[in-house]
Amino acid sequence: MGDLAVVIDPGRAFGTGAHATTRACIELLARQPRGRVLDAGCGSGVIAIAAVRLGFDPVHAVDVDPVAVEVTRENAARNGVEIDVRALDARRGDLPQADLLVANIELATVAGLLAARPAPRAITSGYLVGEAPRAEGWMRVATLELEGWSADVFVTDDDPGRRA
Repeated sequence: MGDLAVVIDPGRAFGTGAHATTRACIELLARQPRGRVLDAGCGSGVIAIAAVRLGFDPVHAVDVDPVAVEVTRENAARNGVEIDVRALDARRGDLPQADLLVANIELATVAGLLAARPAPRAITSGYLVGEAPRAEGWMRVATLELEGWSADVFVTDDDPGRRA
């Protein structure tokens, strides 16, 4: 993957873009068919901003933390990209429709999001190599391991592409 320039000031939100899980999610994101993206647990917005830069549209970002929402909006403006950012608990809220879910958060929350099926395809991370979310109706089609962390691509039977 070529270099993707994203300027991030994490402020008080989680995520500078340097962590292995974030880098793995972005690398897997670059390989996906373009379409609508939902970044659940957006933190500083780095993955959502990268999605826009990679050609995904529209891009939605949600986080339960209002500070993260504010920081994501600021970072989107700093990078000159448009993202629909909302304060929302992704485990309980009415999520925007998407073709691809990206969730770089703790394992139990990832599993809950997959069970909710907000998209037919998902990139998940935030857990160690050897761990993986379990959710009925999903098939893992790709895994990327970096520095002891794992990121996965999952698809459902509803995914028209069904490829990694």
